[in-house]
Amino acid sequence: MKIVLHAKNLCKAFGAVTAANEVSAAIEKDSVVGLIGTNGAGKTTFINMITGYVKPDSGTIEYGERDVTRLAPREIMRLGISRSFQVPQLYGSLDVFENMMIGLGIVLSNAGLGGYFARRGALVPGYGRPAEEVAEHLLGRFGLLEYRSRNAQVLPGGARKLLDIALTMVAKPRILLLDEPTSGVSAQEKFGIMQMVLDAVRAEGTTVLFVEHDMEVVSRFAQRVLAFYDGRIIVDAPPADALAHPDVQRYVAGRRA
Repeated sequence: MKIVLHAKNLCKAFGAVTAANEVSAAIEKDSVVGLIGTNGAGKTTFINMITGYVKPDSGTIEYGERDVTRLAPREIMRLGISRSFQVPQLYGSLDVFENMMIGLGIVLSNAGLGGYFARRGALVPGYGRPAEEVAEHLLGRFGLLEYRSRNAQVLPGGARKLLDIALTMVAKPRILLLDEPTSGVSAQEKFGIMQMVLDAVRAEGTTVLFVEHDMEVVSRFAQRVLAFYDGRIIVDAPPADALAHPDVQRYVAGRRA
């Protein structure tokens, strides 16, 4: 399989705390990779380094053939790497469709094709379709058309999460990093939400890395698992093997062998 992202020997310290210690991982095209570990294990630091929000002290990040280690987040997004955050980043005073049009407007602005709010008829890079059509397309992908005219701040938790992830797709990324996509979602909704997200994202040909604390979600949806502990990747394996590994049982699940 083709490698689309390659992190090599990443190190990062915040004062006396080592958040990344020689972290290396090669991510294959079209894969779904779960990142697990306790709080402070290094998962979010890894995502932040890949997306440019944190610069490693040493090591490199290659996206295809390009070194993106020192690029700014906006430059990395333009190249095809997007992310969501644990807490949805929405425009609460606007409705769902308006949120999408603002996201598309940012994409158009970055390409020198428009302003902050996407004008109707503007063709969106990557999609080659008018902004309003792309907005409708993505809302349909994520099952959000019924909420189209509803104010974002009054959406149910699951719909808020879906809208936040739909907004990451306006730039048609090749790689999407999701920080706890089922956090704040009820136990009854979590599998349905995750299935909806992966169906929608992978239909666009996007590779996925997701941070998750729910091992049921990881077991069901990840093709591969990177287990973090103390700033290191301690296991890199398929879900069944990773979750049964003694180090994961001890350091992630908190069970003694």
